[in-house]
Amino acid sequence: MNENTFKERLKLFFIKNQRSSLRIRLFNFSLKLLSCFLYIVRVLLDDPTQGLGCKELNQSCSSQNYTPGTIDWSPIIWVNRSLPLWGLQVSVALISLFETLLLSYLSYKGNIWEQILRIPFLLEIINAVPFIITIFWPVLRNLFIPVFLNCWLAKHALENMINDLHRAIQRTQSAMFNQVLILISTLLCLIFTCICGIQHLERAGNRLTLFDSLYFCIVTFSTVGFGDVTPKIWPSKLLVVIMICVALVVLPIQFEQLAYLWMERQKSGGNYSRHRAQTEKHVVLCVSSLKIDLLMDFLNEFYAHPRLQDYYVVILCPTEMDAQVRRVLQIPMWSQRVIYLQGSALKDQDLLRAKMDDAEACFILSSRCEVDRTAADHQTILRAWAVKDFAPNCPLYVQILKPENKFHIKFADHVVCEEEFKYAMLALNCICPATSTLITLLVHTSRGQTAPWEAFRQLTGTKQTLNRESQQSSEQWQKMYGRCSGNEVYHINLEESTFFAEYEGKSFTYASFHAHKKFGVCLIGVRKEDNKNILLNPGPRYIMSSTDICFYINITKEENSAFKKQEKHRKKHESKLSYHGASRLPVHSIIASMGTVAIDLQDTGCRTSSGPTLALPSEGGKGGRRPSIAPVLEVADSSSLQTCDLLSDQSEDETTPSDDEVSAGLEYAKGYPPYSPYIGSSPTFCHLLHEKVPFCCLRLDKGCQHNYYEDAKAYGFKNKLIIVAAETAGNGLYNFIVPLRAYYRPKKELNPIVLLLDNPLDDLLRCGVTFAANMVVVDKESTMSAEEDYMADAKTIVNVQTLFRLFSSLSIITELTHPANMRFMQFRAKDCYSLALSKLEKKEREKGSNLAFMFRLPFAAGRVFSISMLDTLLYQSFVKDYMISITRLLLGLDTTPGSGFLCSMKITEEDLWIRTYARLYQKLCSSTGDIPIGVYRTESQKLTTSESQISISVEEWEDTKDIKEQISYRNNHRNSTSSDQSDHPLLRRKSMQWARRLSRRVPRHSGKTAEKINQQRMNLYRRSERQELAELVKNRMKHLGLSPAGYDAMNDHQNTLSYILINPSPDTRLELNDIVYLIRPDPLAYVPNTAPSRKDSFCNTVGQDTREETQL
Repeated sequence: MNENTFKERLKLFFIKNQRSSLRIRLFNFSLKLLSCFLYIVRVLLDDPTQGLGCKELNQSCSSQNYTPGTIDWSPIIWVNRSLPLWGLQVSVALISLFETLLLSYLSYKGNIWEQILRIPFLLEIINAVPFIITIFWPVLRNLFIPVFLNCWLAKHALENMINDLHRAIQRTQSAMFNQVLILISTLLCLIFTCICGIQHLERAGNRLTLFDSLYFCIVTFSTVGFGDVTPKIWPSKLLVVIMICVALVVLPIQFEQLAYLWMERQKSGGNYSRHRAQTEKHVVLCVSSLKIDLLMDFLNEFYAHPRLQDYYVVILCPTEMDAQVRRVLQIPMWSQRVIYLQGSALKDQDLLRAKMDDAEACFILSSRCEVDRTAADHQTILRAWAVKDFAPNCPLYVQILKPENKFHIKFADHVVCEEEFKYAMLALNCICPATSTLITLLVHTSRGQTAPWEAFRQLTGTKQTLNRESQQSSEQWQKMYGRCSGNEVYHINLEESTFFAEYEGKSFTYASFHAHKKFGVCLIGVRKEDNKNILLNPGPRYIMSSTDICFYINITKEENSAFKKQEKHRKKHESKLSYHGASRLPVHSIIASMGTVAIDLQDTGCRTSSGPTLALPSEGGKGGRRPSIAPVLEVADSSSLQTCDLLSDQSEDETTPSDDEVSAGLEYAKGYPPYSPYIGSSPTFCHLLHEKVPFCCLRLDKGCQHNYYEDAKAYGFKNKLIIVAAETAGNGLYNFIVPLRAYYRPKKELNPIVLLLDNPLDDLLRCGVTFAANMVVVDKESTMSAEEDYMADAKTIVNVQTLFRLFSSLSIITELTHPANMRFMQFRAKDCYSLALSKLEKKEREKGSNLAFMFRLPFAAGRVFSISMLDTLLYQSFVKDYMISITRLLLGLDTTPGSGFLCSMKITEEDLWIRTYARLYQKLCSSTGDIPIGVYRTESQKLTTSESQISISVEEWEDTKDIKEQISYRNNHRNSTSSDQSDHPLLRRKSMQWARRLSRRVPRHSGKTAEKINQQRMNLYRRSERQELAELVKNRMKHLGLSPAGYDAMNDHQNTLSYILINPSPDTRLELNDIVYLIRPDPLAYVPNTAPSRKDSFCNTVGQDTREETQL
């Protein structure tokens, strides 16, 4: 086809070219509107009584006589049209007709009837040709022409104009907009046609005005029908019938299409308004599948911060919204702030719908329930790349599952790798109990709700309503545990701080101790203004500067607090540098109310006493006077610091190995692992072997040419084992091994690590489970394919329950996918204590708490945690960009020169002279420079007599005085019989018969007595079951050639509960066996510059040639 012909040029201008075609259609639309406007003007100026058309035809209209029932057609056929108005209408008609004929010619494709019989063409002929005829026949100038039908042509032109507009600006408008536009224009055209038609036909009847006709049409189409205005002649009645029929056919079709598009839009979520994106702040959440738990965790944590209340959350998910999510998003609290969009992050159109380029942040979460976790990471990586390509300036917060995929998203602003954090917390749980619980409570946001306490009378900032429930409970441990769970990590500039401003130029430990002494806050780290690295406890040699950023643990941040001292205790810097021996630190009273906290500080000065200034206790001195503690110096004195003792002890440990190490051929060195299992792992200084162990020697259950051991007992390990039960040995185990082999751990405390890839009973016994310190269970990957998401933890839960029943005193640590499944850990169906805690958890869940499980004993003791809790860490990074860095430093995933590390110490009988947590704080700061951040406390459960209080477990109540005689009788009976009798198959049956006889002998009128007997019967039944399990394990050990000597001691389970106190009050009393969490300064930071570093000494010793053979 020749494109240079005149026709093709016209077609290019009128049809093909989008911009010129848009201008032509806009002009056509304007002409149609102008013709309708001229018609209205003609109607307003017309008088139907004049009959101008009849007079011009020389007919005497006035002489015509009409009988009743006849119609005067002359007002219908003839109208009064002035000459100027006629000229305008003729001009419009000529232009419209010319344009219509030209477009028909240009779009002609061989079928002329197809062009002629089109409804727009016919309407154009009806409205334009009569005006052209009146040019040549002036008598017909007042002939009625239905110009109001041009409204339909205007509707047609509008639709074409919108389509050309979309093509011209290269943007796709939603089908909902087009359908709404068509519906509205159709409805307007119907009403306008009916108004003009009724008004004109009634010129021969009631002679209605345009307003009367409008009133009649609205009343008729709305089915109201007052009847005050009605048509009088049959043509107008017929027109009403026709218009109602057309409306009944056309409008339902339009409404059906609109409803269908509305339902589809509800599924896809529509668009996020560009105007809203530019005027309001929003974040985008990209997920592969949205579950209700994930959504509620994100919303609760994100909107917990006061300054985020005005933010919108746009969810971009490729799947359709499920019923639960839909119900939640219909709640008024979320419906106004959460927008769900169905779409893919890999499509620019969907990212444009979410207005990703205007978003404040984008959260990309992986689907941890996928069977193929690597494939889930690949999807996350592609989403991150797509968002970065579309919106380079949008901050990215990415969650990845496997550490080997982390380097693909190194460009992201914040990254949380699930397996890194999971294995690091599992490892630290083995050496610092309940580290997972400590981290979980620190990274969750406090709600700032007022909850009065007994010990801390006016304390706020607790985790939602959990602490309020613990205050209502009669359990003292719940009060203390819930009270301290509200502590979080905050930051503030030193020169702007009330807590720390006065310590400019002072040492870090001095500032930390005195801030805790005065305000109850725990200063844990600092960051210089010109450095991005955070230093946890840089030690007493670090001098505070005014530009430093201080990181501290407290109930609430300082910006929300107002401080005032009582007038009678207002003294300027009184007793600031010393602690007197007979002093007693008062309880700090903290008042909080809805985000504004006022703290009443009592005098923190120490009372004078006859004793001298506190000093370190003399060795072996046991006089009548209580030992004193040395003061914390403003500037560190190298002679008073004991941090070098760590290095000297380790150096001595390193240079003079023990006889056992020499006999075993173990030669340790300290250095960096020569190989990294994945890109992006942080190098960690740790204990290494000089020589690589042969692979055959790594098999514990099979002997080789180097040794003949086939079980853990034969190796004769000095320290207890740490057993890791996993399905596969993934790269994540690197983050489990390294914290357990960190350089700051003495070699004599290193625990052997056994990897158990399959855990039947025989393998458990061979690997030394009977003398293991901890059993870590992470084998759940095979159950990820469960149809029900919550069943992903089924295998782990059952395996842990089996271990718990077989080895009741074994310390089992595990990780679950769903926090709700924590209630099944160490499950006891008829345990009264567990049932009471279950009721407490249900109440908290009904109140909307996302930490309702915190009072469960396994979680409080650090035996179980859910990695989904660390999603909160990613969400918090939007407000606290330092939280991921601090968490990685605490877990040992990152090491920064000069930054301290997390460790623990146990309170022994020799340490009880310190008495309180405040004195311990001073002792540690003045001697070793350690900063305590919390206490892990273990208590024995005691039976309470009040029925309103939570009673103890029936299963474990075996050593109380009430049943001592029965227990002693049964123990004597068992000792008098042979061991073979315990294997009698009728043992349980006889035991139950004995219990029933016992119950018949007791009077039934006493409720307490009946309850006690019922507990005794159940206790006897469970004793029998436990004995059967014990015999089963012993028989297997005998069959494998293992000695069952240590199993009885291991199976003697003590009934205890453990919990964490984060940053407890200064007057908290220390108890025996308390474990204190410490942030210890980096020992390498105090090595003199003249002395060779450990890294250099190691490299010089081993040499470059032997680095490749170094093995963990």
